[in-house]
Amino acid sequence: MNILIVDGYNIIGAWKELQILKKHKLIDARDRLIELMADYQAYSGMRVIVVFDAYLVPGTATKVKQHNVEIIYTRAKETADDRIEKLTAELANKRSKIYVATSDMAEQNVIFGNGALRKSAREFEIELQNVRTQISQKVKKIQVQRPSSKIPLSDEVLEKFEKMRRGNK
Repeated sequence: MNILIVDGYNIIGAWKELQILKKHKLIDARDRLIELMADYQAYSGMRVIVVFDAYLVPGTATKVKQHNVEIIYTRAKETADDRIEKLTAELANKRSKIYVATSDMAEQNVIFGNGALRKSAREFEIELQNVRTQISQKVKKIQVQRPSSKIPLSDEVLEKFEKMRRGNK
Protein backbone atom coordinates (compact mmCIF):
# COMPACT_ATOMS: atom_id res chain seq x y z
CA MET A 1 0.00 0.00 0.00
CA ASN A 2 1.21 3.48 -0.80
CA ILE A 3 1.00 6.01 2.01
CA LEU A 4 1.16 9.78 1.78
CA ILE A 5 1.97 11.77 4.91
CA VAL A 6 1.30 15.49 4.55
CA ASP A 7 2.98 18.14 6.70
CA GLY A 8 -0.20 20.19 7.01
CA TYR A 9 1.07 23.63 7.99
CA ASN A 10 4.08 23.34 5.67
CA ILE A 11 1.74 22.79 2.72
CA ILE A 12 -0.64 25.55 3.88
CA GLY A 13 2.31 27.94 4.00
CA ALA A 14 3.47 26.94 0.52
CA TRP A 15 0.27 26.88 -1.57
CA LYS A 16 -1.16 30.22 -2.68
CA GLU A 17 -4.84 29.21 -2.33
CA LEU A 18 -4.26 28.02 1.23
CA GLN A 19 -2.11 31.03 2.15
CA ILE A 20 -4.99 33.34 1.23
CA LEU A 21 -7.43 31.32 3.34
CA LYS A 22 -4.95 31.27 6.23
CA LYS A 23 -4.81 35.08 6.31
CA HIS A 24 -8.53 35.20 7.10
CA LYS A 25 -8.98 32.05 9.15
CA LEU A 26 -6.51 29.23 9.74
CA ILE A 27 -9.28 26.67 10.22
CA ASP A 28 -10.59 27.43 6.70
CA ALA A 29 -7.15 26.69 5.25
CA ARG A 30 -6.97 23.42 7.22
CA ASP A 31 -10.46 22.40 6.09
CA ARG A 32 -9.65 23.16 2.46
CA LEU A 33 -6.42 21.15 2.64
CA ILE A 34 -8.39 18.21 4.06
CA GLU A 35 -10.95 18.52 1.23
CA LEU A 36 -8.17 18.51 -1.35
CA MET A 37 -6.56 15.50 0.32
CA ALA A 38 -9.91 13.67 0.29
CA ASP A 39 -10.13 14.18 -3.48
CA TYR A 40 -6.53 13.04 -3.86
CA GLN A 41 -7.13 9.98 -1.67
CA ALA A 42 -10.27 8.99 -3.57
CA TYR A 43 -8.52 9.31 -6.92
CA SER A 44 -5.15 7.77 -6.00
CA GLY A 45 -6.33 5.10 -3.56
CA MET A 46 -3.40 5.95 -1.31
CA ARG A 47 -3.69 6.07 2.46
CA VAL A 48 -3.44 9.78 3.28
CA ILE A 49 -2.37 11.10 6.69
CA VAL A 50 -2.28 14.86 7.36
CA VAL A 51 -0.26 15.97 10.38
CA PHE A 52 -0.88 19.33 12.03
CA ASP A 53 1.37 20.84 14.64
CA ALA A 54 -0.07 21.47 18.07
CA TYR A 55 3.31 22.26 19.61
CA LEU A 56 2.09 25.27 21.59
CA VAL A 57 -1.36 23.89 22.36
CA PRO A 58 -1.73 22.08 25.69
CA GLY A 59 -3.31 18.65 25.63
CA THR A 60 -2.95 15.20 24.17
CA ALA A 61 -2.58 14.17 20.58
CA THR A 62 -5.77 13.78 18.59
CA LYS A 63 -6.38 11.50 15.65
CA VAL A 64 -9.55 11.73 13.57
CA LYS A 65 -10.69 10.39 10.22
CA GLN A 66 -12.55 12.67 7.83
CA HIS A 67 -13.49 11.74 4.25
CA ASN A 68 -11.09 8.73 4.40
CA VAL A 69 -8.23 11.06 5.35
CA GLU A 70 -6.50 10.50 8.67
CA ILE A 71 -5.81 13.76 10.49
CA ILE A 72 -3.37 13.91 13.36
CA TYR A 73 -2.99 16.89 15.68
CA THR A 74 0.21 16.42 17.65
CA ARG A 75 0.32 16.60 21.43
CA ALA A 76 1.78 19.55 23.33
CA LYS A 77 5.51 19.98 22.83
CA GLU A 78 5.51 17.64 19.83
CA THR A 79 6.13 19.09 16.39
CA ALA A 80 4.62 17.80 13.18
CA ASP A 81 8.16 16.93 12.10
CA ASP A 82 8.59 14.72 15.19
CA ARG A 83 5.34 12.88 14.48
CA ILE A 84 6.12 12.48 10.77
CA GLU A 85 9.52 11.01 11.62
CA LYS A 86 7.85 8.51 13.99
CA LEU A 87 5.20 7.63 11.41
CA THR A 88 7.73 6.99 8.64
CA ALA A 89 9.69 4.68 10.95
CA GLU A 90 6.54 2.87 12.19
CA LEU A 91 4.91 2.42 8.78
CA ALA A 92 8.04 1.36 6.86
CA ASN A 93 7.84 -2.16 5.46
CA LYS A 94 8.67 -3.98 2.24
CA ARG A 95 5.14 -3.74 0.85
CA SER A 96 4.56 -0.02 1.45
CA LYS A 97 5.92 3.05 -0.23
CA ILE A 98 5.78 6.07 2.01
CA TYR A 99 5.76 9.57 0.58
CA VAL A 100 6.01 12.72 2.67
CA ALA A 101 4.72 16.02 1.27
CA THR A 102 6.86 18.77 2.76
CA SER A 103 9.37 21.38 1.68
CA ASP A 104 11.19 21.29 5.03
CA MET A 105 14.77 20.30 4.08
CA ALA A 106 15.71 19.02 7.54
CA GLU A 107 12.60 16.88 7.58
CA GLN A 108 13.38 15.52 4.12
CA ASN A 109 16.81 14.34 5.25
CA VAL A 110 15.33 12.43 8.20
CA ILE A 111 12.54 10.80 6.20
CA PHE A 112 15.04 9.70 3.53
CA GLY A 113 16.89 7.93 6.35
CA ASN A 114 13.67 6.12 7.27
CA GLY A 115 13.22 4.95 3.68
CA ALA A 116 10.44 7.37 2.76
CA LEU A 117 10.29 9.44 -0.41
CA ARG A 118 9.49 13.14 -0.51
CA LYS A 119 7.22 15.30 -2.55
CA SER A 120 8.04 18.97 -2.27
CA ALA A 121 5.10 21.29 -1.73
CA ARG A 122 5.47 22.57 -5.29
CA GLU A 123 5.69 19.08 -6.84
CA PHE A 124 2.69 17.94 -4.85
CA GLU A 125 0.68 21.01 -5.84
CA ILE A 126 1.33 20.30 -9.51
CA GLU A 127 0.41 16.63 -9.03
CA LEU A 128 -2.80 17.62 -7.25
CA GLN A 129 -3.72 20.05 -10.05
CA ASN A 130 -3.27 17.23 -12.57
CA VAL A 131 -5.45 14.92 -10.47
CA ARG A 132 -8.17 17.56 -10.20
CA THR A 133 -8.05 18.09 -13.99
CA GLN A 134 -8.41 14.34 -14.55
CA ILE A 135 -11.34 14.19 -12.12
CA SER A 136 -13.05 17.08 -13.95
CA GLN A 137 -12.55 15.37 -17.30
CA LYS A 138 -14.08 12.14 -15.97
CA VAL A 139 -17.07 14.02 -14.56
CA LYS A 140 -17.64 15.82 -17.89
CA LYS A 141 -17.37 12.53 -19.76
CA ILE A 142 -19.96 10.94 -17.47
CA GLN A 143 -22.28 13.94 -17.83
CA VAL A 144 -22.09 13.74 -21.62
CA GLN A 145 -22.97 10.05 -21.57
CA ARG A 146 -26.67 10.49 -20.97
CA PRO A 147 -28.26 7.34 -19.58
CA SER A 148 -30.30 5.66 -22.24
CA SER A 149 -33.82 4.43 -21.68
CA LYS A 150 -35.26 1.25 -23.11
CA ILE A 151 -38.39 3.24 -23.78
CA PRO A 152 -38.02 6.08 -26.28
CA LEU A 153 -38.95 9.33 -24.51
CA SER A 154 -39.26 12.82 -25.87
CA ASP A 155 -36.90 15.53 -24.67
CA GLU A 156 -39.84 17.22 -22.93
CA VAL A 157 -40.60 14.09 -20.86
CA LEU A 158 -36.91 13.55 -20.11
CA GLU A 159 -36.67 17.13 -18.87
CA LYS A 160 -39.68 16.63 -16.58
CA PHE A 161 -38.17 13.43 -15.16
CA GLU A 162 -34.88 15.20 -14.56
CA LYS A 163 -36.66 17.99 -12.68
CA MET A 164 -38.47 15.42 -10.55
CA ARG A 165 -35.21 13.60 -9.86
CA ARG A 166 -33.61 16.83 -8.66
CA GLY A 167 -36.62 17.68 -6.50
CA ASN A 168 -37.88 20.53 -8.70
CA LYS A 169 -41.46 20.56 -9.82
